[in-house]
Amino acid sequence: MQLAFLLIIIGIFYLLTKNYSSKEYSYQKKQFHGDLSNHETGIIVALMAKVAKADGRVSELEAELISLTLTDLSNVFSNNALAREELKKIYNVEKESFENTIILASKYAKITNYSYDKSISLMNHLLNLAFIDGEFSHTEKMITEDIAKALNIRLNDYENLVKNFKEFYANRFQEKKIDKKRAYELFGLKSGASLDEVKKRYKELVRKYHPDLLMGKGESEDIIENATKKLQEINEAYELLKKEFN
Repeated sequence: MQLAFLLIIIGIFYLLTKNYSSKEYSYQKKQFHGDLSNHETGIIVALMAKVAKADGRVSELEAELISLTLTDLSNVFSNNALAREELKKIYNVEKESFENTIILASKYAKITNYSYDKSISLMNHLLNLAFIDGEFSHTEKMITEDIAKALNIRLNDYENLVKNFKEFYANRFQEKKIDKKRAYELFGLKSGASLDEVKKRYKELVRKYHPDLLMGKGESEDIIENATKKLQEINEAYELLKKEFN
């Protein structure tokens, strides 16, 4: 699976794939009881924590992506508010150490019956998280390589995913930066909109154009790639508009 630039810098935001979308579970929602650390959702969050803290800090975009992921994953459960709190606790604990990274990835592969598609989707999301701040540090590379190996992802497939992200960023840096007028147009807002309006619209657009969501709907590669490019532009617009309030 080599969907060009899957999940890029967008921030954003996530885990509405056909493998993880709460909609896929809507007909079989379960009540959350106790510990989620051995549940698929808990392991996803734990691995995200490892990647997010790999370079020693969590950027604002990473925090946005993580927040939306917690919300989406908790919707698997009927008592989703309690589940979200449990997932947040898992994130806060797991971000403090990298020692059990391979164990967690191996456990994920096992509980998903070694589904290669699910492993690739998870790796796409983790790489998106790693690249979201515009950099891919040596530590992030080491951790994602270890996770990919534990998920039984073929080295060539992992390297192709990383290559797509790198190429996307290289191309973006050569393009003209978005201006304020275009940013407001993308968000469908008038100049002078409040920060809350900007943030709310940002999240709406992310969910509308998120490649994973479109993938879950069975859209074509062309549509997914176009949505990915659109989300990159939306991300740049968000960064520009936020500066208006600093």
